[in-house]
Amino acid sequence: MAKTSPVMDTDSELDYEAAGSVKKHSLFERLYTGTGGFEIVGRRKLFYGIAAGLMLIAILSIALRGFTLGIDFEGGSQIQLPATGDATTSKVQDVYHQALGHDPVTVQKAGSGSAATFQVRSDTLNQDQSDKLQNALFEAFQPKDSNGQPSRNAISVSDISSTWGNQVTHKAVLALLVFVALVMVYITIRFERDMAIAAIGSLLFNLVVTAGIYSLVGFEVTPAAVIGLLTILGYVLYDNVVVFDKVEENTRGVLHLSRHTYAEKANLAANQTLMRSINTTIIGILPIVGMLVIAVWLLGVGTLKDLALVQLVGMIVGGYSSIFFAVPILVSIKERFGPVAAHTRKVKNRRSGVAGARATEVAAKRAGAASRAVEAEDGFDGFAAAGRPRAAAAGASGAPRPGARPTGKRQKRRH
Repeated sequence: MAKTSPVMDTDSELDYEAAGSVKKHSLFERLYTGTGGFEIVGRRKLFYGIAAGLMLIAILSIALRGFTLGIDFEGGSQIQLPATGDATTSKVQDVYHQALGHDPVTVQKAGSGSAATFQVRSDTLNQDQSDKLQNALFEAFQPKDSNGQPSRNAISVSDISSTWGNQVTHKAVLALLVFVALVMVYITIRFERDMAIAAIGSLLFNLVVTAGIYSLVGFEVTPAAVIGLLTILGYVLYDNVVVFDKVEENTRGVLHLSRHTYAEKANLAANQTLMRSINTTIIGILPIVGMLVIAVWLLGVGTLKDLALVQLVGMIVGGYSSIFFAVPILVSIKERFGPVAAHTRKVKNRRSGVAGARATEVAAKRAGAASRAVEAEDGFDGFAAAGRPRAAAAGASGAPRPGARPTGKRQKRRH
């Protein structure tokens, strides 16, 4: 009767993936099944290096390049010119430079078709400079009014004082600080201490990297960009809540078991939420890409690109940070001290002891097999090794066995 194999105590998908008899999953199967096949926590030094590189680039860009503040924050003058004839942004910039002797801050085209306009942003202009610029632009492009007649009044000049710009700046910064503070309070209440620290770190990482890339590209910081940044921070918070909920579910009661460590359970949670995070990020950035392609490139609505850029960068960085930054930070904090660190050492010691016992057992089996082979080789004489008695083998040969006593009987010689 064949022996039945004992049932394997499979704790989770970790055991299924680690079983040697099970065929390894492919890349896409591991993504969709979330069986813990991607080593995220175990390679956290690599992801820490990537995060440190992004942070360094962002901080250097903010420190060296700074931000290009929009007219709503810095104040200044804005000139709006109908896009008629062969006017282009470079030609408008050249006319501005020839009229005033310096370049404008920005020149961008907004709208399409008959509703297209050029929006020129400059430092605050006095009345003489405004009149001179209007005359130069009218002579160069002959813009038409609503009646279809060339008119100098088709060129509008509006001024925003620096005082109002400073008020907008203070309100935007205050709104950002209040939002971050409320998010930190919620995270502190929602999660336990170590998870709260990891979530806040992920939030700050996303904020700094997004701001640094915005500074590196050089887009104007407008109220729309600030609103987009607040929206992105909300998305990062939501993503962290989903991931940490799964980590909390997987690691519940892990300290009372000795099969897997906290890091392995957290890595499994990251794998299980990885595909969801990828899908959410892709679905989230599709309308943003549509906004960039349709609104900015096709329709020429350049005022939307600041909002689209901050949301695009923020969602990508947020999807990365929630999986590859927040979870490794949480595990690093847990394994530094406390009961999780002690449990990790206990599991590793148990595994090393089991591995040593298995190695000893295998070595003993090999030694036993080798000794049996030597004995079989030494006792091989004729048919004795086939199971026949040595005496029978010796009698068949007609010669007495060495040391045997004579029987007293003699065989008669036959003639």
